[in-house]
Amino acid sequence: MAAAVKDREALYKLIISQLRYDGYENVASSLVKTVAGSLTTCAPSSRLAHIVSLGQKAEGESGYGNVSSSSLPTPSTSGIDLEFGHDSSLNVPPICDYETISIIPHKGQCTAATFSPDGRLAATGSYDTSIKIIDVERAVAKGSQGAQHDLYPIVRTLYDHMESVTCIEFHPMAPFIASGSDDCTIKFFEFTKPSVKRAFRFIQEVVPVRCMAFHPSGDFLVVGTEQSTIRLYDVNSLQCFVSSNPRDQHTGPITSVKYTPTGKLYATSSKDGSVKLWDGVSNRCVNVFPNSHGTTEVSSVAFSKNSKYLLTCGKDSLANLWEISTGRIINSYKDAMQSHCRSQAVFNHTEDWVIMPDEKTSCVHSWDSRTAEKANPLSSGHSYPIRCIVHSPSLPAFITCSDDHRARFWCNLRSLQ
Repeated sequence: MAAAVKDREALYKLIISQLRYDGYENVASSLVKTVAGSLTTCAPSSRLAHIVSLGQKAEGESGYGNVSSSSLPTPSTSGIDLEFGHDSSLNVPPICDYETISIIPHKGQCTAATFSPDGRLAATGSYDTSIKIIDVERAVAKGSQGAQHDLYPIVRTLYDHMESVTCIEFHPMAPFIASGSDDCTIKFFEFTKPSVKRAFRFIQEVVPVRCMAFHPSGDFLVVGTEQSTIRLYDVNSLQCFVSSNPRDQHTGPITSVKYTPTGKLYATSSKDGSVKLWDGVSNRCVNVFPNSHGTTEVSSVAFSKNSKYLLTCGKDSLANLWEISTGRIINSYKDAMQSHCRSQAVFNHTEDWVIMPDEKTSCVHSWDSRTAEKANPLSSGHSYPIRCIVHSPSLPAFITCSDDHRARFWCNLRSLQ
C-alpha cells in the first residue's frame, strides 16, 4: 500500500511539473491543493513528456500495437511555432518581473555560464580560472520568502585551467562537465565527488577554445576555436573529426555552436558574419546564411525546441529569428546595443520571450518572440557590461555574467509559489 501511494505521488509530481513547464500555473496549483499540500515545491519540468516519448518509442520498437518507431509522431513541446496562434492565456512571467535571488562572486571577470539539461544545476566560469557549480533548488529556496538563510547554492568550485574559462557545458547523460579555456584546453570535470577539484581528462587544442556543445546523446562534442575549422570529438575516444571538404568551413574564428534537440543538425556562427548549418551525422555543412547580420560578426546561435527556427545575435545590435526550412528572417528584435561585447540572444524556457543584454546600459531587454513587441527592460544591477546570459530550460530563471566579477541568478519566485 505504501509503495502504491508513493508511486501515485511521483506521478502527480510529474503531471504538476509538466503543467508548470507548459505555463499552466493555475491548473498546477489547483491540482496541488487537491492531491497533497506537500507537493507545492514541484519545479517546472518536461520530464513527463520525455518519459511518454520513450514509452512510445519502446512500444514501437517492440511491435506493440503494430506501430513502427519510425511512424511514431514527434512528442509535442511547448515553444514558439508561428504556424499556430499564440495562446495568450499562458501564465508566463515577463522578464522585467524577475529578481536577483543569488550572486555568484568570482575573483575575475565572469565570462561563461550554463544550465544542465534538466535545469537542476548551473555553472559559471571566470577569468580567475575557476568553475562554480550551483544547485538551482538551493538558490530558489534561499531566495524564497521565509527560506532558511544558511543555504549556500554553490556546491562545488573546480580549478584546473591556467587561463580564463571561456565556455562550459554539462554532459547530457553523465555527471560531468566540459570547459574550454584561453589556455587552449578542453577539460572534463566530475562534480559528484566533493573532494575532486581537478579534471579527470582533457583535450589539448592549439588555439584558445571559444564554444562547444554536446550532442544530445552525449557521445560527441562539437568545438569552436579561434581558428575557422569546426572540430567534432568522440567523447569516449577523444578522436577528432573535421569535414572532408575544406569549403565547408568558416573563414573566421568560431563564436557559437548549438545542436538541435534531436541532434540531427547543429549550427555555428563566426566572426566572418555567416551562420552555417551542419548535418549532425555526416559532419558536413548543409546550408549557409551569409552576411546574416550585415557586415558584422555573429555572436550566438540557438535553436527552438521544435528545430524549426534559429535565433541569432550579432554586433549590429539585432537578434534575428530564422525559419530554417526557407532560410528567411521571420522576426527581428531591435534596440539592444551590442557592438563591442560578444553576448547572446536566448529564449526563455517557454520560448515566449527573446532575451538579450544591452552593453551600454547593462539592462536586459526582452521581446515577445512571436510579435517582436518589446517589453519593459530589466535593470541588471551589474556595474559593467554583461558578457554572457543563459536561461534555464525548465524554470523562469536565468544567469547573467559580467565584467564586474559577478554572476547574478535571476528568478520569478511568484510564478513558483
